[in-house]
Amino acid sequence: MLYDDTIVAIATSPGEGGIGIVRLSGAGALAILQRMVLPVRPGPWRPFRMRYGYVVAPDGARIDEVLAVFMRGPHSYTAEDVAEISCHGGPLVMSRVLAVALGHGARAAEPGEFTLRAFVNGRIDLSQAEATLDVIRAKTDTALALAQNQLGGWLAGELRRVRALLLAPLAYCTALVDFPEDEVEPQPVAAPLQAAREQLERLLIGADQGIVYRQGARVALVGRPNAGKSSLLNALLRTDRAIVTPIPGTTRDTLEETANLNGVPVVLVDTAGITETTDLVEQLGVMRSRATLSAADLVLLVRDASGPPAPEDAEIAAAVAGKPAILVLNKSDLLGAEQVAGAIPPASGPPALLISALTGAGVAALAVAITRQLLGGAPQSSERLVSNPRHRDALARASSHVQDALAGYEVGIPPDLLAVDLTAALVAIGEITGDGVQEDLLATIFSTFCIGK
Repeated sequence: MLYDDTIVAIATSPGEGGIGIVRLSGAGALAILQRMVLPVRPGPWRPFRMRYGYVVAPDGARIDEVLAVFMRGPHSYTAEDVAEISCHGGPLVMSRVLAVALGHGARAAEPGEFTLRAFVNGRIDLSQAEATLDVIRAKTDTALALAQNQLGGWLAGELRRVRALLLAPLAYCTALVDFPEDEVEPQPVAAPLQAAREQLERLLIGADQGIVYRQGARVALVGRPNAGKSSLLNALLRTDRAIVTPIPGTTRDTLEETANLNGVPVVLVDTAGITETTDLVEQLGVMRSRATLSAADLVLLVRDASGPPAPEDAEIAAAVAGKPAILVLNKSDLLGAEQVAGAIPPASGPPALLISALTGAGVAALAVAITRQLLGGAPQSSERLVSNPRHRDALARASSHVQDALAGYEVGIPPDLLAVDLTAALVAIGEITGDGVQEDLLATIFSTFCIGK
C-alpha cells in the first residue's frame, strides 16, 4: 500500500477555538504550502521553522493571518512531508483555508488516514496506532497512562521478543521439512517455546483490568422511590447533578453522568424508582429502569436503611439476581448507634455497605468497592497493562497455539505439524503489531478514528 498523493484535513476538534490547525501530508505538501501561504518575510521554507504570514486565495485575497511550519519526511508524524497551518479557530475560516488547499490539488483525508500513513510508512506499529486513539479518548489519568505507555512502544517491544523466541524453532522445523536429505544441526525447541508462552501469559495477566480502565463500565443505581438514588449519584459525582427532593418519584427518566472512580471511568445511571404505579410517565420510567438494569455491568441496589424493607425491595432484588451487584444501605445518618450494628444483612446476598449520601459517610468506601467489583479484584499497580480487547484475544490465541506446539513437541509430532502451530501463533501476534495484517482489518481499525488524525 503506497501513497503518491497529498492529503489535507482540519486536525483540531470541530467548533470554535482560538487556534485551528489544517494539516497536509504527502509529497506535494511543500508545494501546496508555498502556493497558499504568503510569509511576511520572503525566503525559502526551512524544515521545522515556524513562519508568520497569510493564507491567500488564488486571486491573491487574504483569507487569514497564520503561523505555518513544514516538516521534512521521514522526521514527521506520517514519515512523509507534512505542513501544518495554524489559523484562527472559527469554523468558517478553517473551512476556507481547507478549501484553498483542496483547490491546489490536495485530497480530503479519510478518517484516521494520517495515522494509517504513519503505520504503513513504518513510523509506528499497529498497536501504537491504536494507542493514538486511546490517548485522545482517555477519560482518567490511569487510562491515559496506559495509552501513553502503549504509544511509547512497550507492547511492541514485548512482542518482538516473543516473535524472536518463536522464529528460531519455526526456522528449525522448516529446515527439517524442506531439507530432509541434509543433516540439520539440532536446535532447542522446548525452552524457547516455554519462554514465549510464559511471556504471553504475563501479558494476559491484568488484561481484563486494563480493558475496564480503557473502556469504562456502566453502573446502574436502582431501587424503590425515595431510597436516595439521586442523592447517591450526586455524592459519587461530588456535584449536584440530579434533582433531589423529599417527594418520592422525583426521577422519572434515566440520567447518565461519567465519574472517575479510582482511575476507572464509570457511567453512573440514575433510574426512576421501580414500583407499581398507574401514572403513565412513571410506568415509562420504570420500563427504562429495567432496561438500564439489564444492560449494566454493575448494579447498585439502593435501599433506605432507616425503615423496614418494603415488598418492592424483594421484587427489585429478584430482578437484580444473577448480575454483579452491591447492596447500598442509604440514610445511615437516620440510624441510632444501636441500629447501625444490625443494619447490614447476613452475607447471603450481594456485598453490602452502609452509607449516608447526605453526609458522605461511607461513600469513599463504596467507590472503592465499585472499582474492585468492576476490576475483579485489587487494582494492578503496573501502568503496563494490555487494554485493548482485540489485543487480549489475539494474545490468548497465540498462547494457545504455543501451548499446542509444546504439547505436540513433547509427544513427538512431525516438524511440519509443529510448524503449523508456530505459524498460527506468529500470525496472531502479527494482528497486534501489524506484521502481515490484512487490509480489511486495517480498514476496520482506522475507520474509528476522527478525520484529521
